[in-house]
Amino acid sequence: MPEPTPTPVSGGNPLMEYRRFESFKEYEALLDDMLPKTESIIRVFDRDLSRDWNSAARMALLRGFLLRSRINKLMIVLHATDNIERELPRLMELTMHFGHAVKIRQTPRMAHHVYDPFVVFDASHYLHRFHHAHMRAAQGSHDMEGSQQLLDRHAELWEVSAPVTLTSVSGL
Repeated sequence: MPEPTPTPVSGGNPLMEYRRFESFKEYEALLDDMLPKTESIIRVFDRDLSRDWNSAARMALLRGFLLRSRINKLMIVLHATDNIERELPRLMELTMHFGHAVKIRQTPRMAHHVYDPFVVFDASHYLHRFHHAHMRAAQGSHDMEGSQQLLDRHAELWEVSAPVTLTSVSGL
C-alpha cells in the first residue's frame, strides 16, 4: 500500500493528508486499518455492504471499537439491506449484542440518486468512493473540511432513512 502524501494546504492543518486510489482490496484494507484508530463514532453510507462486513477479522475490530467505550457508535445508512440477513450473519450478531450502539437504516427510494459510498471515522478521517459501481476513491486524514461535507451528507441521509429491523442470525 503506497504511503499517503501530505497535501499542501495554505493556513490549514499541517497533518492533513489526501490521496486517491483505485482498488476495492485497498479500500477494504484501509477501512479495517482505521477501525482501531477511531475514538468514538463510525458513520457509513453505501448502496449495500460488501461480504467483508461478515469477516471474523472486521467483526473483531468492530467489537473492540464498541467495547472501548459505552458511548462509541456505529451508524450505517444503506440503500439496500436485504443482503444483511442472507450474507452478513456476523454483522447481525454484532447488532444484536450492541443494539444500543449499532444502528442500521435504509434510505427511501427518493434518496437512491446518492451513489458515492463513504465512511467517516470520528470527524476528521474518511474513505470516499466516487461511485458505488467503480473503484475510484480517496482517503482523507486530519481533513476537517472534507469530513464535514460527508458528515453533513450522512446526517441528511440518516434523517430521511428508516430503521432496519433484523430478525435472525444464521449461517455463521
